[in-house]
Amino acid sequence: MIRISSLTLARGPKRLLHGASLTLFPGQKVGLIGPNGCGKSSLFALLRGEMHQDAGEVECPAKWVMAHVAQETPATAVSAIDYALDGDRELRDVEAMLARVEGEPLDTPHHGERIAELHAHYDHIGGYTARSRAAAMLSGLGFTEAQQARPVSEFSGGWRMRLNLAQALMCRSDLLLLDEPTNHLDLDAVLWLEDWLKAYPGLMLLITHDRDFLDAVAQRIVHVDQQKLNDYAGNYSAFERVRAEHLAAQQSAFVKQQRQIAHLKSYVDRFRAKATKAKQAQSRIKTLERMEVIAAAHVDSPFEFQFREPAHKPRQLLHLKEASLGYGEQAILGHVEWRLFYGDRIGLLGPNGAGKSTLVKSLAGELPLQKGGRYEGQGLKIGYFAQHQLEILRPAESALWHLKRLDPEVREQEFRDFLGGFDFRGGRVTEPIGPFSGGEKARLALALIVWQKPNLLLLDEPTNHLDIEMREALAEALQDFDGTLVVVAHDRHLLKATTDTFWLVADGQLREFDGDLDDYKQWAREYAAARDKGAKPKEGRGSPAENGPNTAPDMDFVDRKAQKRAEAAARQKSFAARKPLEDQLAKLEADMKALSSELRDIESWLSMEAAYAEENKALLQDRLKRQGEINAAMSDAEWKWFEVQQKLDALDNAPTPAGSSA
Repeated sequence: MIRISSLTLARGPKRLLHGASLTLFPGQKVGLIGPNGCGKSSLFALLRGEMHQDAGEVECPAKWVMAHVAQETPATAVSAIDYALDGDRELRDVEAMLARVEGEPLDTPHHGERIAELHAHYDHIGGYTARSRAAAMLSGLGFTEAQQARPVSEFSGGWRMRLNLAQALMCRSDLLLLDEPTNHLDLDAVLWLEDWLKAYPGLMLLITHDRDFLDAVAQRIVHVDQQKLNDYAGNYSAFERVRAEHLAAQQSAFVKQQRQIAHLKSYVDRFRAKATKAKQAQSRIKTLERMEVIAAAHVDSPFEFQFREPAHKPRQLLHLKEASLGYGEQAILGHVEWRLFYGDRIGLLGPNGAGKSTLVKSLAGELPLQKGGRYEGQGLKIGYFAQHQLEILRPAESALWHLKRLDPEVREQEFRDFLGGFDFRGGRVTEPIGPFSGGEKARLALALIVWQKPNLLLLDEPTNHLDIEMREALAEALQDFDGTLVVVAHDRHLLKATTDTFWLVADGQLREFDGDLDDYKQWAREYAAARDKGAKPKEGRGSPAENGPNTAPDMDFVDRKAQKRAEAAARQKSFAARKPLEDQLAKLEADMKALSSELRDIESWLSMEAAYAEENKALLQDRLKRQGEINAAMSDAEWKWFEVQQKLDALDNAPTPAGSSA
């Protein structure tokens, strides 16, 4: 077991732990939580021997094999699968010894015995199944069979971190240290890792801000708070309940003690100078000195923000029509027909590499369509968050500078108040952001999006590097967001808290997913099993909820697929009727956009004092007249747009051919 006694640990001048104690036993799965900077990663460094304590004792069995995820990956020509196998050092050592002994002359003393012993040991440590286990592990983490044979040097940073994770898992360890293992994973890989860790036989210490992941894996929670290691039985949800009860009791005790202190001080102040009461006053002073002061319970989040009201609320924000999405000549998704309406709240699901991020980039307009159309509603304002956008931030500039660039006329204090909701306060708002952590840069990128009043939010893994409190603040803000949301995330708590429907990206198609995240987990398992067996996953699979768990699609499902094909054929036949209406709609939207731009220019001129000068009297009359004409034209165009849209909706809802359903 690991025993930590009266531990004091500091990093530079900052004391992280003081007088902290904890005992951990083999086989336990422990979640280590606390705010960023409280000392979680430093405790891991201490256990790895990379730091030394300032005081106290840390006892860990000398024979224990320890595994952790390396932060650096060499640009080696070794294949991905061999790199993962390198995580089992004993396996590699036995292989090296076998190669050396088998290369010796046959007449070497005890040659046969040594080879037999090595082969027996190799079998004992699972050497003959190691490669198949490594392949299954890499598959679970999202690597295809072809990718497993590629050299490590060909993979990007995020994929190299997955390889480092695979290497740590491949090690047959007694102690496994995992620091934010889900940060570079998609949802499918997170679900696989969750199952793998449940079966891990050793002692595991896990740092993660993914509360659903903690709930599924952890059996104990160690909360780093006030420089102590506070131990709680159960998963994260159990910790929250017990913590809330403790805080309520602490606050009650604090209030009671404050009343007692006030009473004692009042007595001392009144009677200290009176000879007849001096002894009683001194007694109360000593009572105050001996009293262990209870701190007020304080769990307020440092984050408090909300999305600003969008300036425009068009009924239809975006339409992808018969679109093919991909890169260069490589098609990722085909025949995408998708409309986003105001108020939609959509979570995108699908296996790694299926095209979720490709779809979001195409929606954002960052990736041109290979074919088809992308039509924007009037007044569309997109807020797009993706990890690569953090690179757009200027390291030499401050958070305040980034906001001022968006709105130069706004008062600095208003910016400071706004940034305070994202926990950028005081001098922090004027510091260059280069040294900021990944979480701080992600918070700033989100703040810039929130400031711009989007009516369509496209979020691609927004919770990477964010701690639990910031994730909760983001979820609460998104719940109150009035516009349209499309989100890709491996954080299931965020998906469950903020989305109403799920869409599945798989096998080159986009389709609605009729189920919840538990259904998706079952679907992902079956999909991965079919892929690993070399079978082509069933075309058009919706969700396990359609067929029941662990069952193949029944005839009812096949009938529904036939109905879907009939509906698609019917829509194709109506193309001739739709085309002129859609062209008319596009022209009306272009006209309204031009009128809106002209109206803004006139209103801007009318807001200036010079507009009402005597020499501009004629010009003022002309512009006021034009303002009225534009408003009338806008009203007419909007009514025509509404009428055309109704005709299109009527075509969408027209009766389908016999044998199909709407």
